[in-house]
Amino acid sequence: MLERDAYVALNLMEKVGPVTVRSLVQRLGSAAAIFETSKQDLLAVKGVGEGLAGSIHRQCRRIDWQDEQERAAAKGIRIMTRVDPEYPEALSRIYDPPLALYVRGTLQEGDKHAMAIVGTRRGTHYGHDTAKRMASGLAQAGYTIVSGLARGIDTLAHEGALEVKGRTFAVLGGGMDHLYPACNAGLADRIAEQGAVLSEFPLTRQPDRTTFPMRNRIVSGLSKAIVVVEAGRRSGALITADAALEQGRDVFAVPGRIDNTYAEGPNALIRKGAVLVRGVQDILDECGTLWGGALSRANAVPRELCTLNEEETGLLALLESGEQGVDELIRQSGLQASRVSSVLLGLEMKRMIRMLPGRVVEKCAVNAGE
Repeated sequence: MLERDAYVALNLMEKVGPVTVRSLVQRLGSAAAIFETSKQDLLAVKGVGEGLAGSIHRQCRRIDWQDEQERAAAKGIRIMTRVDPEYPEALSRIYDPPLALYVRGTLQEGDKHAMAIVGTRRGTHYGHDTAKRMASGLAQAGYTIVSGLARGIDTLAHEGALEVKGRTFAVLGGGMDHLYPACNAGLADRIAEQGAVLSEFPLTRQPDRTTFPMRNRIVSGLSKAIVVVEAGRRSGALITADAALEQGRDVFAVPGRIDNTYAEGPNALIRKGAVLVRGVQDILDECGTLWGGALSRANAVPRELCTLNEEETGLLALLESGEQGVDELIRQSGLQASRVSSVLLGLEMKRMIRMLPGRVVEKCAVNAGE
C-alpha cells in the first residue's frame, strides 16, 4: 500500500482522526505500517485503548479505499493527502490537518495568499453588502477568498470574488455527494471553475452538527487571516475565529450597530482585541504590515495615475459637501443600486473614498506625498 493510499483509507475510518493518526505514525513509522501491524502493537500507541485498537484493526481489513478513489475520479474530484506536494502548506501546519482533502477545481501557488470571510446565515443588507464589497476588493488585490458556502455572508463572499474574476474556495461541512445547502449547487459549480470546492469528508458523509465545526478549522487553516462581518454570539463564525486564533491567524471584525443582534459577535471580538476594519483598505494596510506583502498602501496605484470614468467623477462630486449614505448617492446619481455599489468599490480600491459603518461614504483627503 502506498503512503497516500493509506491516508485515504484512514480518512474513511470511523473514530480515527488526524491527532490519533499522528500518534500512530510517530510510533509505527508510516501510515502504511498501520495496516500491517497487530492489535497488540496498536495498543502500545499512546492514547489508543482496547476499543479503538480493535476498531482500527478490523477496519484496516475492510476499508475499500480503491473504490473511494475511483468514484472520486469519476466525479472529477482529486483526493490530496498530506504526502502529496499539492497539499496546501498552510493547512499542513495546523494542529490537526485533514488526513485527506477532496478537491473539485484547482489549487494554485497564489492561493497561499488567502483571506477567509465568514458570518451569519441571515444578517442584514448592510452585512451582505459589506461582505460582497470586501470579497471583491480583496480578490482584486490578489487574495483567494475562503468561506463555507453557507447561505448569507458566505454566499455573498463567494459571489463577490466571482464577480471580479477572482479566486475563491468553498469548504464543505459534509461529503461531496451531499453538498449543503443544495440551493448553492450552482454556486459551487462556478466556484470549481474559478477556484475550488473542498472537503475533508468521504464522498457519502452527510453533514451534521459535528461536521461544521470541523469544517471551520479548515476555513481558517487555509487562510492568512479571517474577516468576521456579521455574527450572533453563538454563530459558527465565532468558532472559526477561535480556530484562527489557535492556529496563529489574525482576526479582523467589521463593527456594527450596538442594537443589531448580528453585530454582537464582531463587536465582542473587537473588545477582545480583533482588528476593527471599516473597509478593504484597512485590511490591506494591516496585511502589508503583518506579512510584508505587496498589497500594502505603499504599493497601491498612485492617485495621480488613476483615471476616473464619468460615473466615478459624478459620485465624487456628490461627496464634495461631506459624507453621504449609499441610499442618498443612489437617489442623487440616478444610477441603479448595483451600479453604485460597483462604482464605489472601484473608488475605494483607488483610495478615493472610504466606506464607513452604516453604509456611509466619505471622500478621502488628498495628502501631500500620497
